[in-house]
Amino acid sequence: MRHCLALLLGPLLLAQEPAAPPDHGSVEAARRGSDRAIAWLLARQRPDGAFGSGVRGSLWEPDFAVETFYAFQVAAHSLATMALLAAPEAPERTVALEKAVRWLCTARVPQRGSDWDVDGVWAWVFGTVATAEVARSPRFASEEWRGLVARRGREFVAKLEQNQVPEGGFGYYDDPTFSRRPKWATSFTTSAVVPALAVALELGWTQDAAFVERAVEYVRRCRLPNGAFSYDLTPIPRLTGGEHINDVKGSLGRIQSGHWALRLAGDESVTDERLRWGLDQFFEHHEFLLVARRRPVPHEAFYANAAYFYYFGHHYAARCIELLPASERAPLHQRLRPHVLDTQRKDGSFSDFLDSSYMEVASTAFAVLALELGLR
Repeated sequence: MRHCLALLLGPLLLAQEPAAPPDHGSVEAARRGSDRAIAWLLARQRPDGAFGSGVRGSLWEPDFAVETFYAFQVAAHSLATMALLAAPEAPERTVALEKAVRWLCTARVPQRGSDWDVDGVWAWVFGTVATAEVARSPRFASEEWRGLVARRGREFVAKLEQNQVPEGGFGYYDDPTFSRRPKWATSFTTSAVVPALAVALELGWTQDAAFVERAVEYVRRCRLPNGAFSYDLTPIPRLTGGEHINDVKGSLGRIQSGHWALRLAGDESVTDERLRWGLDQFFEHHEFLLVARRRPVPHEAFYANAAYFYYFGHHYAARCIELLPASERAPLHQRLRPHVLDTQRKDGSFSDFLDSSYMEVASTAFAVLALELGLR
C-alpha cells in the first residue's frame, strides 16, 4: 500500500519541491540582481529627484526629532546616487542620476536633531562621500556641475568639521552634559568617510589637513589586539568576556570598513594579508550577521549584532576585495554575491532593518554597490 501511495503521490511531491537554487555566485546573477535593484530605485525616485522620504516610517523607530528623519533621507539618497553612478550607463539611468545629483546639491543640508541626537552625521558623512565621488566622475566635469557639487561638498565637510569629537571621530549621539561639539563617536561612522575626506582636502573643500588626520587616527586607535575594531573609542576596551560587540564576531562589518579606510589612508599595517584575514573572518562567521538581519530591536542578536550591519558590512567587504591583487578578486566576489542576492526581495529591493523608505533605499543602494564592485 505504501509503495502504491508513493507512486501516486510521487509526481505531486516532486512538483512541490523547490527548484534548484540559482547560481548566485555568478557574474550573470550579479548583473541581473543589480539591474533589478536599480530598476526598483528608478521606479521610486520622486519627481524632484529625491529618493526615500524624511518621515517616520515605522512604530518601531525611536522618537527621533523630525530633523533626524530628514537626515536619514539625505543619507539614503546619497547612497542611491552612488549606486546609480556605479552602475552601467543607460539613458533612463543618466536622467535619474542627474536629477539625484541636483537634488543632493540643492536640498537643504540637515542640521542636528536635538541636544543628544546628532544623526545628521549620516547625511554629512554619506553626503561627503557621494559629492566626492561625483566630483571625480567625468560625467559631471562641466563647469556648472563642478561648481554645484563643490559648493555642496564644502557644506557637508564644514558640518563634519564642526561636529568632529575631540578625539577625531564622528558619532550620532552626544552624552550629558550636552555641548555644541559632540563628545562621542564610532569607528564605523568615521571610517566610512575617511577616504572621502582625503579627496575633500585634495579638492580644496577643506584646508585643514589635521582635521583629516585626526579622523584617520581615531579609526586607527579603535583597532583591538583581537583584530576587531571597537564600536567606539574608550580608554579601556569594553571587553567583558563571552559575547561582546567588540569581539571579532560582533565586528565583522567594522573590520571591513576600518581596513578599507586605513589602507586608503596609507596605513602600511593594513597589508594584503591583513585584508585577507578580515575577509576570512567575515565569511567564517557570517552567520552572526545573517541571524541579526531583519530583527527590529538593535543589538539584540548574538555578539550585539544589529540588523543594519548587514548590507553596510557586505558593501565594505566588496571594497576590501577590490584592494587585493586582481587575481584574487573574482573568487572572493563569487563567494560574497550569494550573501547579497539570497536576500533580494521579489520586487528587486533589499532591506535589512525596518521597512522605512530611507532604510529600503539605503539597503538597496549598499547591495548594488557591493555587486557592482565585482562587475567592473
